[in-house]
Amino acid sequence: MARDSSATKARILAAAFDEFAEYGIAGARIDRIADTAGANKRMIYVYYGNKEQLFDQVLRQALEQGAESVPFDAENLPGYAGAIFDHLTADPRLMRLVMWKRLERPEPTAPEAESYARKLAALAAAQQGGHVDPAHDPADVLTLVLALAQAWFTTAAGSAAAEDRRTAHRAAVVDAASRLVAVRAPVTPDPRA
Repeated sequence: MARDSSATKARILAAAFDEFAEYGIAGARIDRIADTAGANKRMIYVYYGNKEQLFDQVLRQALEQGAESVPFDAENLPGYAGAIFDHLTADPRLMRLVMWKRLERPEPTAPEAESYARKLAALAAAQQGGHVDPAHDPADVLTLVLALAQAWFTTAAGSAAAEDRRTAHRAAVVDAASRLVAVRAPVTPDPRA
């Protein structure tokens, strides 16, 4: 009977995602990943290299799925923030994985840096086009929008709090992002002053 390597790889990635989200890179154990995946430990090394390379693949896959599920829209940053909130609410392990990455590997990967640069360019164009308030640097705006979208997952409220409060939390995220990026009318000085 032939082995189905694609099914084995998928099981390994799913088990690794759970393991890394729970324990981070340093705390993750290849033995547990292999047991959970029902795979031979040696095959993990054959398919993915060492534990760090396996983490890189898990993170890359999670970021790609996130980018597909939540496309960046520089002209609708409040909607983007709400969509990120929804994406993280659907699977709170994602935020844990990202937090472990930030703790254990704070430097951005090449794909992360490229994605960030594309978002900054699109945001700068949206500011020049009058869709986003140009009062703040695009990097500051993007950082604040991302922080707003993730805030409920990084505070004592944790994992966007109870189900009955999620709608209110999401509305607060979208409202705060709207206020941040709203184009303000220029202030004209009072000629009588």
